[in-house]
Amino acid sequence: MQALNYVPLVEATRGDIVESIHYGAFCVVNSKGRLLAHAGDPNLMTFPRSSLKPLQALRFVEEGGAEAFDFTSEEVAIMCASHAGTHQHTSVLTKMHQKIGITEADLACGVHWPYDPATRDEMKLAGKQPTALNHNCSGKHTGMLAYARLKGYPLTDYLDPAHPVQVDIRETLGEMLGMDPGQMPLGIDGCSAPVYGVPMLNMAQAVASLAEPAGMEESRAQACRTITSAMIANPLMIAGPDLFDTNLMSVGAGKLFAKGGAEGYQIIGVMPGVIAEEAPGIGIAIKISDGDNRSRGRSSVALTLLKAMGVLSQTEIENLGAYGNIPIKNWRDIQIGEVRSVFSYPDFGKMWT
Repeated sequence: MQALNYVPLVEATRGDIVESIHYGAFCVVNSKGRLLAHAGDPNLMTFPRSSLKPLQALRFVEEGGAEAFDFTSEEVAIMCASHAGTHQHTSVLTKMHQKIGITEADLACGVHWPYDPATRDEMKLAGKQPTALNHNCSGKHTGMLAYARLKGYPLTDYLDPAHPVQVDIRETLGEMLGMDPGQMPLGIDGCSAPVYGVPMLNMAQAVASLAEPAGMEESRAQACRTITSAMIANPLMIAGPDLFDTNLMSVGAGKLFAKGGAEGYQIIGVMPGVIAEEAPGIGIAIKISDGDNRSRGRSSVALTLLKAMGVLSQTEIENLGAYGNIPIKNWRDIQIGEVRSVFSYPDFGKMWT
C-alpha cells in the first residue's frame, strides 16, 4: 500500500477551513463483471478483515451445514457478524454450541468486553467478566468449529492455516475472489483467524456475486442466497444497536447487505432489481487509508454512493443522519463544521437505461 493508491474521499471542516482529509479507495462492480465506478487504485491489495466473514461462512453453508445442525436464520447471520456482544448475541451463540456439541472453551478467538455500552456497563456493575462469547468474532469461530464437526475434522488448532477447515475456506475464497488460493497474501486477524490480502476489484466482484450468484452451481448459488437472506433478515445479529451495518440494513429494508471490517474496510451488496427492474446485483468495496478510527469516512462514502445510485432515497438517507455527510458540533451543540464526501462519480442512472 502506498499513498498514490488513494485519493481524497471525505473531508472534515472547521469554519471555512478543511481540517482533516480521509484518503481512500472504492470499487463498484456489477455481477456481470462490469466496473461501474472507482476511486483510487482498483487493484489495491489490502486486507478486508471482517468484511470477509460472509465469504468465510460460504463453504459451511454450501456443504449443508446449516441444515445438518438445524441452524436458524439468526444463527447463519451471526456467523457473518462482528457482533456487539449483547445478551441476545450470546444467547444465540449458546444455542448454536449446544447444537454443535461444543462449548465456549473451544473458541480460540480470545476475550474482550462487549462493544455494546449498555451490556458492558451492566456486566461490570454485576461484577461479571466477559467470555469468548462476547468477542465480536465468536460467531465466525463458531461457524468454523461447526464446519470441523460437520466434516469430522479435529476441533483443535482449527485456526492453523494448514488445518483442513482453513484449507477448505481458502479454496472457496479463491473461487469467489477469482484468485489462486496459494497466491493470496496471508495475514492473521485480531481474532487469530487467517485473513487474506485481496485487490479491491476482486472483493467488489465477489460481493456482487453474493448479491446475484448467476452462473454458479446450484449448491453455491443457494448458499449465497442463504447467507445474504440471513444477513438482510437479521441486521441486529450482524453488528448491534446503533451500529452502522445494522442501521444501514434496517433502513435499506431488503435492498442491501453490509459488513464492515477493521482499519476502514466496508462492503455493501445491492440486490438485483433494486435500482431498476433489469439492474444486476452490485458489489461495493471501500477502504479508508487511515483506518477510519471514528468510522465516519466509510459511512460517508457508502451513503454518498448509495444515494447517487438510487439505492437509498433522500428520506432513507435522512433516517441515517448519524452517518454520511453530517454536521460537526462542539460540546455546546453548536455546529462548527461538517463531514462531507468530496469525490466524483459517474451518472449511475444512465447505467440502468
